[in-house]
Amino acid sequence: MIPVQPHGVVWRDHAVAVAADRIVAVATRSELVERYPDVPRLQRPDGILLPGLINAHTHNPMTLMRGVADDLPLHVWLSEHIWPTEAAVISPDFVADGVELAIAEMLRGGTTCANENYFFPDAIAATYARHGFRATVGLPVIEFPTAWARHADEYFDKGLEVRDQYLGHPLIRTSFAPHAPYTVSDASFERIRMLADQLDLPVHCHVHETAQEITDSIRDHGVRPLARLDRLGLVNAQLIAVHMTQLTEAEIALCAQRGVSVAHCPESNLKLASGFCPIESLRRAGVNLALGTDGCASNNDLDMIGEMRTAALVAKAVAGDAAAMDAPSVLRMATLGAAQALGIEQQVGSIELGKQADLIVIRQDEIEAVPCFEAISQIVYSGHRRQVQDVWIAGQRKLEDGRLVDIDTAALIAKARSWQGRIEALPKRGASGE
Repeated sequence: MIPVQPHGVVWRDHAVAVAADRIVAVATRSELVERYPDVPRLQRPDGILLPGLINAHTHNPMTLMRGVADDLPLHVWLSEHIWPTEAAVISPDFVADGVELAIAEMLRGGTTCANENYFFPDAIAATYARHGFRATVGLPVIEFPTAWARHADEYFDKGLEVRDQYLGHPLIRTSFAPHAPYTVSDASFERIRMLADQLDLPVHCHVHETAQEITDSIRDHGVRPLARLDRLGLVNAQLIAVHMTQLTEAEIALCAQRGVSVAHCPESNLKLASGFCPIESLRRAGVNLALGTDGCASNNDLDMIGEMRTAALVAKAVAGDAAAMDAPSVLRMATLGAAQALGIEQQVGSIELGKQADLIVIRQDEIEAVPCFEAISQIVYSGHRRQVQDVWIAGQRKLEDGRLVDIDTAALIAKARSWQGRIEALPKRGASGE
């Protein structure tokens, strides 16, 4: 068992007892057998038990756009390919089908919670709730019309309706999700700050993703994006700043001082050549760190185990230090660090008495998984999502011996291929968007 809290600890021959949705005991296997002699038991002698992984930044409807536009820089990728494709196909059905496909992929990879950022949050939340999947659903804000909303007031009004609908839901929470400083006005950011304070909601935003973003902000606003957000009162413990590839030492210190969480998406940053987040410098400064995959249009998968390995290796290269971002620290990013960013660290993120039973088992009985000298290192550096054997969310079984529970995989694949046909039928765009 890897409880995550205490940090870096591995307990051998341990077990958990679960009643309804919660962990009611954590002890050695023999102690729990003696304490609960008549309770059904599941034994995984070749498995490692962990808390479920938390994907701290996703655009999960975009699973249906996996591979639509590859090998392009961010702004070309967005403005000339992704946004036009979205405009042509986006709908509640597209969003629901994309999220359902993502849920199946995430469960097969040991992910039990996602921090979502996309349009039609009503359809997103309904799909997660229907499948019993834990999620923080972003309420989008952007300054141009989309199929979801025509103007700023409508984004806020419709988003707050979704927030009210899921208030108190056991698995679904909400956040504000302004797209980025370059697509959101000062007025909207000020409104978000006021409402986030009043409603105690996280603010989930792409920040300092590329060098061009910094240059444009200085030209248009006279300051770097993080300084602009600070001027607007948004650099605080509610902010989940995504990407953060362009940071000065002073900005790192500011994030640490204000309690900002950084959601690191190394594979997306690598694929789009956006830059390198100085994750080890952030860690040493005391910034809370979380890990995300980004969307399938820019990664192109939702594999959090693979993302941990990438995060560890890139951090070492960027820091020039082989000891940077050790395996326990990377695992914390994907579990308790992400839970803290979302404000749910009292519920999930570690195996502790009283927490929700979001649990996974990773099998270690395959050729690629032996020998196993250090369990945490084994998962981070040589683990694979195909080794995920069992998954529970709030005590409910979602993956059993590698098989999805209550999800029709054939129907999912058929729907995905149907959307592929619709997207392929759209007018083709050239290299410069013609």
